[in-house]
Amino acid sequence: MTHPPAPDPAASTGPGPGPAPRPIATGIDADAAWAAFEARDRSADGRFVVAVATTGIYCKPSCPARHPNRINVSFYPDTETARAAGFRACLRCTPDSLGRDRIAVAQAIAAIEACGETIPLDALARTVGYAPHHFHRLFRRATGVTPAAYARGLRSARAADALSRETRVTDAIYDAGYAAPSRFYADAGARLGMPPSAWIRGGHGVTIRWTIAPTSLGPLLIAATETGLCRVAFDEDTDALATRFPNATILPGDTALATLAARVVASVESPDRHHDLPLDVRGTAFQEAVWQALARIPAGETRTYTQLAAIAGNPAAVRAAGSACGANPVAILIPCHRAQRSDGTLGGYAYGLDRKRALLAKETGADARSPTASS
Repeated sequence: MTHPPAPDPAASTGPGPGPAPRPIATGIDADAAWAAFEARDRSADGRFVVAVATTGIYCKPSCPARHPNRINVSFYPDTETARAAGFRACLRCTPDSLGRDRIAVAQAIAAIEACGETIPLDALARTVGYAPHHFHRLFRRATGVTPAAYARGLRSARAADALSRETRVTDAIYDAGYAAPSRFYADAGARLGMPPSAWIRGGHGVTIRWTIAPTSLGPLLIAATETGLCRVAFDEDTDALATRFPNATILPGDTALATLAARVVASVESPDRHHDLPLDVRGTAFQEAVWQALARIPAGETRTYTQLAAIAGNPAAVRAAGSACGANPVAILIPCHRAQRSDGTLGGYAYGLDRKRALLAKETGADARSPTASS
């Protein structure tokens, strides 16, 4: 016996038996949610679900089905809320699977943190019940990095912490979870930006050059090691730099820094333009995942701290995502001004909300004197 083909679960636009559209859920920007749904934006999956009144189903924002009329659509913060409102899960995009995906990523992160070493992808995927290639994509979409990169970042962050406490570099290397010193030295330079022996002495032996450049948003401290920019901040001077790097040799800028500083100032005046400036910054694995998420936000757009936490792999760590933005050592270059609260207000900014508004206005061409959100 044959059956007629099932209808496209999100395609119906005429009258139907589903629940009537309900008010947009609090905290969800309806226009932004609809734009993400229209674009089938995978990064929006897990942030909300889309309920269609004419079919009575709810979908992920990335659902591939034909889109319904917007008048028949409402948005809910999660699948449980949508089900409570009388909707059922779409059979095509299976939005309920997101819960299983999140659990799998959390289990994998816990396994990596407990092991302290990179776990082979096959073994990691088998542990959480997924095919390796599928889980590799899933983990990267959730955290912004691959499982191997997450493990490397975790070990490096532990090494940085251990180096600040131990009196012997070798002890710190093993405490951080490295199987051998050679494994640590293979990637320490790129992650720490200075030799391990210098790090353990608070940057002793590292030279940092600085300058203060005028910008339309006020004087900007710009400092760099031989590796790249290590501090970009408004309203700071050499005293603040010496406090941050107490054992480094701090010198006035030279010709190379002047060239670098001109490019930094250009990024302040045109923050909508992509930059490829060299950076010498470091943080925990979670902080760096948040910084990577910030760097991927298109100019003129914002993301909430909740969204950043989810992209960084820990949806519950909303407060930590905000702290990661506050710990950003290079203003503008890592665009933490693109982070905001879930209610649409701007939230905090280390250099003042007026500057945050001005930077967003520069990116959108709007008038900074008429901000769209307030503190």
